[in-house]
Amino acid sequence: MRIAMGGVVVRVLVAALLLAGGASVALAAADAPEPRVRVELVSEVSEIPAGRSFWIGLRQRIEPGWHTYWKNPGDSGEPPRIEWTPPPGFTLGEFAWPHPDRIRVGPVMSYGYSGEVVLPIPVSAPRDLVPGARVTLRGQASWLVCEKICIPEEAPVALTLPVTSGEPRPDARGAALIATARRAVPVPSPWPASFSATRETVTLSVAAPDLASERIAEVAFYPAGWGAIENAAPQHVRGGTAGLTLELARGPLPNALSGPLEGVLVVAEKLDGGVARHAFVVSASPIAGAGALSLLAALTLALAGGVVLNLMPCVLPVLSVKTLALVRHADGHALTLRRHGFVYTAGVLASFAVVAGVLLTLRAGGAQLGWGFQLQSPVFVTLLALVLFTLALSLSGVLVIGGRFTGAGQMLAGRAGYAGTFFTGALATVAATPCTAPFMGAALGYAVTQPWTTALLVFEALGLGLALPFLILTLLPAWRRALPAPGAWTVRLQQLLAFPLYATVAWLVWVVSQQAGPQGVAAALAGLLVIGFAGWLYQTSRGAQARWRRAATLAAIALAAVSVALGTLAGAASAGRVATTSAGWEPFSAARLAELRAAGKPVFVNVTAAWCITCLVNERVALGSRAVSDAFARNGITALKADWTRRDPSITQVLGAFGRNGVPLYLVYPAGAGRPPAVLPQILSETIVLNALDKETP
Repeated sequence: MRIAMGGVVVRVLVAALLLAGGASVALAAADAPEPRVRVELVSEVSEIPAGRSFWIGLRQRIEPGWHTYWKNPGDSGEPPRIEWTPPPGFTLGEFAWPHPDRIRVGPVMSYGYSGEVVLPIPVSAPRDLVPGARVTLRGQASWLVCEKICIPEEAPVALTLPVTSGEPRPDARGAALIATARRAVPVPSPWPASFSATRETVTLSVAAPDLASERIAEVAFYPAGWGAIENAAPQHVRGGTAGLTLELARGPLPNALSGPLEGVLVVAEKLDGGVARHAFVVSASPIAGAGALSLLAALTLALAGGVVLNLMPCVLPVLSVKTLALVRHADGHALTLRRHGFVYTAGVLASFAVVAGVLLTLRAGGAQLGWGFQLQSPVFVTLLALVLFTLALSLSGVLVIGGRFTGAGQMLAGRAGYAGTFFTGALATVAATPCTAPFMGAALGYAVTQPWTTALLVFEALGLGLALPFLILTLLPAWRRALPAPGAWTVRLQQLLAFPLYATVAWLVWVVSQQAGPQGVAAALAGLLVIGFAGWLYQTSRGAQARWRRAATLAAIALAAVSVALGTLAGAASAGRVATTSAGWEPFSAARLAELRAAGKPVFVNVTAAWCITCLVNERVALGSRAVSDAFARNGITALKADWTRRDPSITQVLGAFGRNGVPLYLVYPAGAGRPPAVLPQILSETIVLNALDKETP
């Protein structure tokens, strides 16, 4: 495809898209007028040892009756965190979490701390510190403290210590506090563990024959993540010569048990002087169950899902570009057409590799991301709108340069022709990321749990499926005989096919409005205006002298860069933006779902996003109908909407628990605690929803 200004505008925008894919927005918490938690940093040493490691700790002194949270807060809450501003060369690690307590608040169970707790933090100091110098470790701590209500609090924390080149002296107060806290940090379990599961229970077995049951006062299991077990349900413990057996109520996320059951086992042992508590990190393997998805099955599902993805609403706007690419090369040599098919496929596969590589890298770093993650950034959405707007102007004839479109049937083996075909494949990939087609969900869910080589193979199979229809048409060109001879109709077709792209731009601006509000929309529209002006400036200068053409081209490139800068303003405008919820739908939260499940009420969960066209169609056609609304009311169903338009790790966790890595996802939780939900198809109709509601909530 030949694009305006020799492709420079598009290249600028595409480069910006790649940079914007990882953009994120920090959420600010309101300050509490009277802190319920007083925090400080303590150190086990009174001097910093150059080139060595040591421990500091975040000490929380919590007002009576209130509590803070563990790394898995349970049914509600949020763990503490510190945003560090470390001195040069220093490395501060993650919290070493002491084992928590079970804290019941109404129908939900949380895991956390009360009274006082110290969260140890490992610190590595650089070797080139100057003895006698003073170094300050500084950060911003934030936490959630709850009683019957929850209050987000934050405070700056700092610790200043001198540097020593020798053996550091212990800090009398800090060393004792940190030593006590580190003794409460779970250690790897010395005993193997396994589990089995039914529809309602999870049986955890720990092979610990050296634990005498008569000495055990209490046993509690704290899962590493939400959804595997019902946190608020009683835990029944049996001891014997073989070890311990815990009967747990199965949680609301059935696929949370598709792999090992991980968590912390706390055993309270009776001693002459009282009770000692020991905490162990447990990773229990499933005893038996349905076989995991095989690599061959995952590749087959990915290939089929990629083919079906061509029919999904998010890919349809790009069909104009793909159709145009076929028509442009239809009357050329058959070998040239086949080459373009392979180049298009290469563009799709290369783009899938980039998207998959970024996704897998960010997930390996701890980010809770899934398929379509880049569209959760308003910066990326805005820049994508600018790219598509530029392409639409090109198809409309505003930015087209070079020979007439009627010459498209000539031999297009030049570099520019193949570059355009490759770019079309990349564009198809970007357009496909908002949707999850049938067959894709299980394949992507499998991929993100595998080593990176296996995961990349599954993603490439998905890309091959997306490229396959286009590739087949280029390899079997008999369809070309049905086309009329090149002429004026090709010009009209090109101009007509610009309008699906304009429609996509309008939709993307609407997505920005959901993510970043009016200021984000203003930034996006200003970027579109600048792109339009750049195209006009370039087009009107074509008949001018060479120096004026060069000046106009440079000005157009500068304006394209300005449009990119305007696009980044959408991200700045989105800070603190809260997504709205449709009438009749409550916003999803793990705590709200746990509360409804504990009360035995039926629940419908809609995991969706504003940038997912399939989701919007389903909501319009099925979920928004009067019959479905009446069925919700008739069956006493609470409808929860999990909006993934912006990044939300809790929603990503729900998707992962059901083996999914993208939206949409629809769940029907039946009445009665402990029963797993039904998973609905990704493409809904009113009949499908009503039948599921009648079956699961009679």
